[in-house]
Parts: sequence; structure tokens; C-alpha cells
Amino acid sequence: MYRIAVLPCDGIGPEVVAEGLKVLDVAAKAYGVEYETENYDIGGDRFLKTGEVLPDSVLAELREFDAIYLGAVGHPDVPAGILEKGILLKLRFELDQYINLRPIKLYPGVETPLKDKGPEEIDFVVVRENTEGLYAGVGGTLRKGTPHEVAVQEAVYTRMGVERCIRYAFELAKTREEKKLTMVDKSNVLTYGHDLWVRAFAEVGEEYPAIATDHAYVDACCMWMVKNPEWFDVIVTCNMFGDIITDLGAMIQGGMGVAASGNINPNGVSMFEPIHGSAPKYTGQNVICPIAAIAAVGMMMEHLGEVECGRAIDRAVTQALASGKLGDLSTRSGVSTTESGDLVASLVE
Repeated sequence: MYRIAVLPCDGIGPEVVAEGLKVLDVAAKAYGVEYETENYDIGGDRFLKTGEVLPDSVLAELREFDAIYLGAVGHPDVPAGILEKGILLKLRFELDQYINLRPIKLYPGVETPLKDKGPEEIDFVVVRENTEGLYAGVGGTLRKGTPHEVAVQEAVYTRMGVERCIRYAFELAKTREEKKLTMVDKSNVLTYGHDLWVRAFAEVGEEYPAIATDHAYVDACCMWMVKNPEWFDVIVTCNMFGDIITDLGAMIQGGMGVAASGNINPNGVSMFEPIHGSAPKYTGQNVICPIAAIAAVGMMMEHLGEVECGRAIDRAVTQALASGKLGDLSTRSGVSTTESGDLVASLVE
């Protein structure tokens, strides 16, 4: 029996999470997967009422689950950064979810802005280090608010953190047909921290002779993702660069509405979510495409070891998108959030 914590959070989060759970219910019954869910009232509304973001007591409870399923974070009445740092970053750091896993996959029937590229060319995965780098929160200010203000933001890289991320990426590459791993960095300018990445990549790579390795500076990577996305199979990179190139990846795979992610602790509690925001202006209108949230459920099942169940969800998503019945996936598609979920659920087999 798997225990899954559900954090719908803000805006459209509860709506898309409901569709993900609808599909999970069908797939779990089809594949004999037993699970239970527990909802947690976390997000902007709670913060406005109580001043709490993610209490330590709730965090302690979340540590006991097999996985976390999250909707979307962001509230128009809460200053930017409070919820993002207090929920997303706190969960990633406290639960040591040191991998952010982002499949960049163009589904059949989904439009990409890239000319003459299709599902065969756009199918790779980004492995982003998720707990270090510039997002470690190390820094400070001096003489703030004066003409002589100084602001320092430091990037933190540890051999342990870098190596475990790189090793995860090599292991993932072993499972894929192309068996190729590209490291993305900026070691020609960031000659200290990214030199550590370069050396660790080379040393760990010696243990994986069957994996073809490649290297790209981050600016070149952005160019090649647009011009020749078929060059990539698995990409491994640092926290900030991963944050940036995965948003570019979302655009070439058809938009935020189809992009799912996993925040992975291979030996602990992992969290799965759509990468889109909370879209507060659409809250309660039943017009948001839930495909990313449904795809995140498929990722969650595969991570838990229920591979056939997870792949069945992915096949259903693929068939739904290829059918053309979901329209252009925009809020003007004429297909409601619940209708989209119903269609995917009906295709699970």
C-alpha cells in the first residue's frame, strides 16, 4: 500500500491535481496498485489566514509518505518568493530531493515552434542538480537601500552533491536506447565551481564505458536545443542552468501545459508536479489543460516501481493528445479541464 501526500496548493493546482488523481484511480485499479492519499492544506490561503507556509510539524509528516503529489504554488496576494521558498525550496532541501528530473518529450499531435521537428527529434531528459548552486541561499547585503549597497549571492558546489547528480544521470542514460550523456556547464568562465563539475564528470564517466559522453557550454546548449534537439539524450547540469534550459525545453515540447517534473530523492521521499504556475486568473474556470499534472502521476508511479502502471498513464496521455480531441491545449480550446481528464482516463489500458 503506497501512501501519497497530496498538496494541491494554489490557483489551478486543485483542479489539475483532481484530474491526475482521477487517472491514477483508473490506472491503479487496472494494474492492481494499492494506494491511499492524504490531502494537506498548504499554500497561499493558509499563509494569509495563519502566517504559516510549511510548518515543521507538516514537514515531519511528509517524511513518512512514499511520494508527494503537488499542484501549483503562487498566490496573487502573497509577495513573490514567500511560497516558492517556503514550500518548493523547503521541501526540496529538507527532503534532500537532489535531482530535478525533466523529460523533454514532444507528444504526437502537439505543436512545437521548431520547424521540421517532431516527436522523433524532441525526446530527451534533463537531470538538474536540485539542492546546491546559486539556490543554496548563501549570500547577504551590506548598506542595503543606500547608493553604496553591496549584494553577494554565492554558488555552493560540493563534491558529494555534484558527483551524486552526475552518477544518477549516468545510471539514467544506461536505461535509454541512445545511451548518451551530455554535461552542460560554463566552465570556461566559472573556473572554480564548474571545474569541479568537469572533473567529477570525467572521473565518474570512467565507470560507465558503455555511455557516450559529450559536453556543451550552456549558451551553446540553448542554441542546439532549438536547432538540433535530436542531438540530446540525457543532459546533466547545475541547478540554475537546469532551471533555465528546462523552461526552454517546455516550450519546444509544446508548452507548460504538457511539462511534468520529478524532484527525486532516490533513497527517500520524492515529489512530482506539473511545472506550470498557479494561473490565478483562471482559477475555478475549468479551462486549464491538466496533461502536465497527469503526466506527473505517471512519473510518480514509475518512480515507485509500478512501471507498467506509469507507462499505461503515459500511453493514455499520448493517445489523448494524438487524437486531436484536446484541441490546442490552450484556455480557448473549448475542452474543459474535467473533459481532458475524462478522456485520458478512458484511454488507460
